[in-house]
Amino acid sequence: MSYNRFASVYDALMQDAPYDEWEAYLQREVKGGSLLDIGCGTGELAVRFARVGFQVTGIDLSDDMLAIAREKAEANGMNIPLFQQDMRELDGIGQFDTAVIFCDSLNYLQSEEDVKQTFQSVFSCLKEDGLFLFDVHSSFKMNHVFVEQTFADAAEDISFIWNAFPGEHPDSVEHELTFFVQTENGEYERFDELHYQRTFEPKVYEQWLKEAGFYVEAITADFTNGAPAPESERIFFKARKSS
Repeated sequence: MSYNRFASVYDALMQDAPYDEWEAYLQREVKGGSLLDIGCGTGELAVRFARVGFQVTGIDLSDDMLAIAREKAEANGMNIPLFQQDMRELDGIGQFDTAVIFCDSLNYLQSEEDVKQTFQSVFSCLKEDGLFLFDVHSSFKMNHVFVEQTFADAAEDISFIWNAFPGEHPDSVEHELTFFVQTENGEYERFDELHYQRTFEPKVYEQWLKEAGFYVEAITADFTNGAPAPESERIFFKARKSS
């Protein structure tokens, strides 16, 4: 998947994302320390986490996303180390008190082996007793909120149409996005993106975490302390690196 053009419109697409709630969730679970933000994208959460006292390092697969993250960090007077890496193969970035994969970034992994490999990779870069926090879309959200739905937004400089279709695997979705971006001469340029997301049931993620060496402390839903319900849309996992 290429994020070259997508990086430039990502923040516009995500302007209604619950960033405040991810920040509050992290602060509820962790009291400072070194933090690895995996799949940090354009750095919106990394900057927020640094602002409240975490020593943040960010990684992302996309250099274009990271370029925007660097601009945000510099604009806020922050020195946040940012590295282009694959979450399945984290290497040479040190050891951390906490690692997070928020904003359903884990759902972009397309196979069971990719997820298992990521859990092992995260385990290796956590300090002893380190904490791993992440969220994923629920199967309910994939099949009843996304599938066969159309979303759209029209602004003066960027407009988009977003169609969601069933993916080839159970509990997976193909997102077809069409953007119209205003250029300097006032005309609009169109480009298209195809994104694939897949999820698994909480008990499956829990088993893979245990296989990687984690102790699963909590599985909650929708930014609350409550257990997932049949119509929960976002599932959160809190796992600790076992000794």
